[in-house]
Amino acid sequence: MSGVRSRSRRWHGPVAALALAVAALLGPAAARAGEVHVAVAANFTAAAKEIAALYEAASGDKAVLSFGSTGQLYTQIDQGAPFEVFLAADRARPRKAVEEGLADPGTLVTYATGRIVLYSRDPGRVTGEATLHAAGSGKLAIANPATAPYGTAAVQAMQALGVYDAVAPRLVQGNNIAQTYQFVESGGAELGFVALSQVIGHDRGSRWVVPFRLYTPIAQDAVLLNAGTRNPAAAGFLRFLQGPEARAVKEKYGYGAAD
Repeated sequence: MSGVRSRSRRWHGPVAALALAVAALLGPAAARAGEVHVAVAANFTAAAKEIAALYEAASGDKAVLSFGSTGQLYTQIDQGAPFEVFLAADRARPRKAVEEGLADPGTLVTYATGRIVLYSRDPGRVTGEATLHAAGSGKLAIANPATAPYGTAAVQAMQALGVYDAVAPRLVQGNNIAQTYQFVESGGAELGFVALSQVIGHDRGSRWVVPFRLYTPIAQDAVLLNAGTRNPAAAGFLRFLQGPEARAVKEKYGYGAAD
């Protein structure tokens, strides 16, 4: 009695060559393909989107970005949100995540230093710090200083200039720096303290880049969260964030060392 023949299909000639070529092209990509969920401070929105696109092109892995104020994002992380990397707008929350056992202490890194800008849609309105000393009834937008480090910096600058008490009745607060910028752009506020990264790409309106001497430089830290410790795409994104391609994007948006 003859043995049972194998039913496996064998391809020959051009068909086999084509199959091998497709496998060579798709196989490594499929092996590399991954996904990382990243919590991103709102000021870093535009830069993060560009960096994520570069990372995907370089690695094949996709970075899924969620934006919000640093305080709001930390609350979500503390409550179990499945983020794997945390890009904050301060140093305190990533360090707190480490202290609370939510992140890998060996991955803490300062990835950017942000700046605040006094901005108006009116081309002639902002002339420097004198704008804040001038009497007026217009609204001044800031990010919520309780949850957004850029709002904290705005308060520090106004206090350093001795104008905070005078302008306090005119303040309107955004939940994060993205909403604060929208208040100004939509006309909901005549002035606003926004992130340099939000206005560096256009020359509309008028602005004053607030000197670092008036507020604590906004050192922004990142950390690998516990959910990402076994995900190569998460560790890869954090490394890429510190590399030359990401650095060029950050410089483009005005992030750099304190002066």
